[in-house]
Amino acid sequence: MLTVGVDIGGTSVRAGVVDADGTVIAEVAAPTARDAAGLDDTVVDLVGGLAARHRVAAVGIAVAGFVDPDRRTVAFGAHLPWRDDPVVDRLAERLGLPVVVEHDANAAGLAEHRVGAAAGARVAVLVALGTGIGAALLLDGAVYRGAYGVAPELGHLTVVRGGRPCPCGKHGCLERYCSGSALGRSAEELVAATEDFSLLRATWERAEPLTGRDVARAAEQGDALACRVVEEFADWLGQGLAVVADVFDPDVVVVGGEVSASAPLYLDRARERYAEQLTGRGHRRLAEVRPAALGGRAGIVGAALDAGERTFPGQRYG
Repeated sequence: MLTVGVDIGGTSVRAGVVDADGTVIAEVAAPTARDAAGLDDTVVDLVGGLAARHRVAAVGIAVAGFVDPDRRTVAFGAHLPWRDDPVVDRLAERLGLPVVVEHDANAAGLAEHRVGAAAGARVAVLVALGTGIGAALLLDGAVYRGAYGVAPELGHLTVVRGGRPCPCGKHGCLERYCSGSALGRSAEELVAATEDFSLLRATWERAEPLTGRDVARAAEQGDALACRVVEEFADWLGQGLAVVADVFDPDVVVVGGEVSASAPLYLDRARERYAEQLTGRGHRRLAEVRPAALGGRAGIVGAALDAGERTFPGQRYG
């Protein structure tokens, strides 16, 4: 049984044909349109092209935004033109295929649970570190969404009272200290506060924003300032993981997102900080903290598997 997964991001829309084992067997992409009608057309064109070459049974769409509990409406996405939009019915009619929609972090979490790093976990949490922090919670393999479809918003836990401003409107959110954008912000603050040599200084002096990738590359080359930034990042991640464990008591936590590509730089230290700060440490089992297995394809795979499972109830994929 083949299904199509569509991952809609702020800059690109990627679609792939996925088999029942979670293998992507064909993939296409296009820029993200800025208006609702254009985005509809992009999805229809990509999926239609794949369906013309492969016999597909359903379509899953992963979006970086709020999905209503009915799983038919995209309520809001900061980088999406859909607003309180019943996209599922409209796209299903145009494609002639069953369509389901899911939050992108939930889709990634589902993929990791079915065919990735959280396979077989009873309580699994995905922490996706990118520009911000996305998160997913799976209980016995089922995605937990909360009463209104927005849980769990781990990135917006307040960790520093009156701390860095966050686009969500609050201050001191975890993602302002533990995300790809936070790596760049922390590096800029440290470069400005010291005259020590750093590979990052030239970029900063040109008034170019430092990125998480800049910091990771410099840390890989042994840059002392970049290494300090990464260590601070790891400490915040460890603190966040301890909160996750206290609230959800998972057996597996998967660290994914763009920043997970640099996991060898920080994940061991984050595990240590997590173990030090966990309530009841030394008297309870630690969740396994693993890097994501599916990388940038997790959204596509999860959306596709979700479409298969919802279209054919009782069928378990992966």
